[in-house]
Amino acid sequence: MTSDSLPPELTAPAIQRDVQRLLGRCMVRIQQYEHTLKVLLAHHEISGPVDTLADQAAQRAQKLSGQTLGQLANLLFGSFVVPEGFERELLPEDNTPTDRASFARGFRMTMQSEQLAQTKLAVQELVDLRNELVHHLLARFNLGDEQGCTDAIAYLEDSYLRIDARYQELRGWMWTMHKAAEAMASLVQSEAYLDLLFNGINPDGSFEWSHTGIVRALRTQVQTLAGDNWVALETVKAQMLAHHPDQTPQKYRSGTWQQVLSESGEFDLEYRRESDIAPKKPWVRLRPERPLRSGAKERKPPGRGPMTPLLDQIDGPE
Repeated sequence: MTSDSLPPELTAPAIQRDVQRLLGRCMVRIQQYEHTLKVLLAHHEISGPVDTLADQAAQRAQKLSGQTLGQLANLLFGSFVVPEGFERELLPEDNTPTDRASFARGFRMTMQSEQLAQTKLAVQELVDLRNELVHHLLARFNLGDEQGCTDAIAYLEDSYLRIDARYQELRGWMWTMHKAAEAMASLVQSEAYLDLLFNGINPDGSFEWSHTGIVRALRTQVQTLAGDNWVALETVKAQMLAHHPDQTPQKYRSGTWQQVLSESGEFDLEYRRESDIAPKKPWVRLRPERPLRSGAKERKPPGRGPMTPLLDQIDGPE
């Protein structure tokens, strides 16, 4: 048997094993990059009715499983790594059901145009490098002789550094997203967030009446009790106590229910006597919508500004 008839691995120099090892290291790192990228793309956005959110990441991961690295890169720069000022409507009005509660959350890595262009170029070079390693390494280097293997080793060592740089960059984005998710989870469990979500009270104590929990509840109770007609305020207060005991004027820095009704701008309030000698009692109804005069602008009730810390209200020594 001559050397020409032997399998290549028996005639190639021993240094070829170093080429194989370094090529394997590059391919493993590329696969780690692809896997991490799929995880990021599957989790960086969720939106829709709350009963669909739990399964969204798994469904998106399934769709991403068959994507090439180039396709994943396009998705990355279409939704996660974006230019400053990028806007993406996660709950479009024409595609969001109104009969169920919906929720949206998205994380972005925003960049200025020059940095974004450089990052895109670097990721595209990674995609090209992956294709080069998979399809053209043997055509580029003669691994049947020692010099060809030496050149391939230098190329693979440089390639690994380039691949690893992109992988570490991606891990940094993942870590940033993870910490942001932790901070958001902490926020949504706080009293300040619950006040904002359910009561419309901002963390600084400010609010607009139309967004407050007490006005929403009052609208519902007045509508339920009287429709567009008048109803005794005492009856409304009894229903509020029964169904919304936490919604009180004091929560919104108001002294009375009448003050809430008046300042909200959404109710009409009047006082009536049941007889000539009976005391006046307040009655309330939803304020009818009035068409705007030509050229007039809609005015919203101002609500309350930020709360002033107690110490700021105390005069210092003269």
